Amino acid sequence: MPGEVLVLGGTGNFGRRIVEGLKRHDVPVIAAGGRKDFDVHRELGARLDALKPRVVVNTCGPFQTSGYDVAQACIARRIHYIDLADARGFVTGITALDAAAKASGVSVVSGASSVPGLSSAVIEHFRHAFDEIDEIDFGISPAQQTPRGPATVAAVMTYVGKEFHGVRGWQDVHRRAYPRLGKRWMANCDIADLDLLPARYGIKRVRFFAGSELGVLHLSLWGLSWLVRLGLPLDLPRHAALMLRISNLFDGFGSANGGMHVILRGGGRERRWYLIARNGHGPLVPCVPAIVLARKLMANEGLPPGAYPCVGLASLEEYMRELSGFDIEQIIA
Repeated sequence: MPGEVLVLGGTGNFGRRIVEGLKRHDVPVIAAGGRKDFDVHRELGARLDALKPRVVVNTCGPFQTSGYDVAQACIARRIHYIDLADARGFVTGITALDAAAKASGVSVVSGASSVPGLSSAVIEHFRHAFDEIDEIDFGISPAQQTPRGPATVAAVMTYVGKEFHGVRGWQDVHRRAYPRLGKRWMANCDIADLDLLPARYGIKRVRFFAGSELGVLHLSLWGLSWLVRLGLPLDLPRHAALMLRISNLFDGFGSANGGMHVILRGGGRERRWYLIARNGHGPLVPCVPAIVLARKLMANEGLPPGAYPCVGLASLEEYMRELSGFDIEQIIA
């Protein structure tokens, strides 16, 4: 039946949750699992012609090494497109498709995930409490027992030890205190927000961190970052599957609880926002923007034609409504 939402990678860690989220709202959805169903890059055009979806949600990373062929195939067929990309260049570069998307009358949205989707929603919620925002310090601490795929690990490996925005990937190691969780390990991570937030909100200093719950894993990767920094020819993304298997061996020493923080400062004021996810519910958080935006596109609500990053497109209120009923708590200080 034409008019569904087609979720590419719909049986994966994030895709499955997006499918379930859309079904909760009675949105017709098709889950395409990946290679066992079809080759996204070779067979997508024929499948789109046959299925005639109204919206495509692309969860098939790593986006650090991807092009825009999926989005372009959707534009050519007047299909709306959403992805969960976490690669800075990919997300910021999506505007290259803006003219084509407008001509086709479709919305093409990149980065519909925790960053910049949720991070910008928090800024939009609190921005009016500041004359201007001078600094944002934010980060994500996933649970050790969170299901992870090789694509997620490979994405991180692409920038470990490498320079971006004046820092090095997985360096500047420190501990961050979270309500309910205690202290968590943090290090520099490369995301699109480093470019998008200063341009959109005039924020002078943007710092983003993430880390492993367990110190042994976090500090091991920190050690590898120094080897990369020193110039050793390490191809870390190629070993993502092995690293994932090693990490999984430590699941019994970690928890199913994770968190995200956003700290805004400006004009002598500060706002602290935390999201605490328990009992394995953390992976729902990055799925919310795609669910919210796909519902809007299916209902012809609120998204203009064009190609743009997911900044300010889903409100914090919409986010929290979607997360209601799960063991996820918002804390504002």
